Amino acid sequence: MYAPAVPIDKQALLDALRAVVAEDLERLTSSQRQTAQGATHEEARPENDKDTRALESTYLARGLAERVAGLENAQRALDALKLRDFGEDDPIALSAVVTLEGDAGSARYFVVPAGGGRELQQLAATIKTVTPEAPLGRALIGTYVGDEVQVRTPQGARELEVVELA
Repeated sequence: MYAPAVPIDKQALLDALRAVVAEDLERLTSSQRQTAQGATHEEARPENDKDTRALESTYLARGLAERVAGLENAQRALDALKLRDFGEDDPIALSAVVTLEGDAGSARYFVVPAGGGRELQQLAATIKTVTPEAPLGRALIGTYVGDEVQVRTPQGARELEVVELA
């Protein structure tokens, strides 16, 4: 049987997620700049018609630039997120911390507009981030405590029960 979890400080969770996204953005921006500089450096000129190093560097720089733009969008979405408190009679929405229970035990999720797939630590708890675009996020939005959700995973379909909402 499920025992209520330790309360979570959502603002601290959001701040931790913002810090992770900012760190990723800084690292990726640096990598993208270096790759772009390498693609246009005079030593990157092709030595013959089979030499595609510069072209490959250009493609890589473009891909990294797209990832940088995605992280910048994530940062803006997280900065705009308004945290709210949820009661047991409220539907799950952005900024909810949801506890789910299934065959493998219980897990907590922080529903955010961006930055999904991360694990954040608070006290002795691990809270995973999930966005409404993810299969689990789509299944959770609009459900209530006591509802069961079914999610398809690479390991097959899983049934989870919403046992707590904050």
